[in-house]
Amino acid sequence: MISTNQFKNGTHIDVEGTVFKIVEFQHVKPGKGGAFVRTKLKRTTDGNVIDKTFRAGEKFRPVRTETRKLQYLYNDGSDAHFMDSETYEQFAIPYAQVAEQLKWVLESQEVDVLYIDSSPAEIQVPSAVEMAVTETEPGLRGDTASGGGDKPATLESGVNVRVPLFVDVGDRVRVDTRSGEYVARA
Repeated sequence: MISTNQFKNGTHIDVEGTVFKIVEFQHVKPGKGGAFVRTKLKRTTDGNVIDKTFRAGEKFRPVRTETRKLQYLYNDGSDAHFMDSETYEQFAIPYAQVAEQLKWVLESQEVDVLYIDSSPAEIQVPSAVEMAVTETEPGLRGDTASGGGDKPATLESGVNVRVPLFVDVGDRVRVDTRSGEYVARA
């Protein structure tokens, strides 16, 4: 069992039969009454974040997690299909569950898949990825790095991001996957 004083960001716990990931937590000791723990929990099934308060010392079932490297094969609209590179076993994860992370992954690329209690739950993408620009307006004379301003661009995975004026089609750019912002030219 895991107690509230053993909470860490990123730990998975079972609360009343539902698996949650601890996003953030705060121990609170009021002047009057018992201590408690305020948490933000992300439900692993659908990604919803909820606020929940627990009494200090409450115990929960820890959830066994592991990460495996898998190859992303394709998306058929309802499921995302993956293959284990060692056993060549193929399986599917509901697309809605991993759609947010898959926009940063190209087909046939290797990804880390987080398994929760032996079943695939979510894809872990790096904090920044490099991708080629497939579509953007052409840059104009005088567009420089210090010129300021930006324009929309479509990356090879289909994601739309804002890039500086000097970026052209075919350039490889580095993008932050958490915010979707341009970082640098690769």
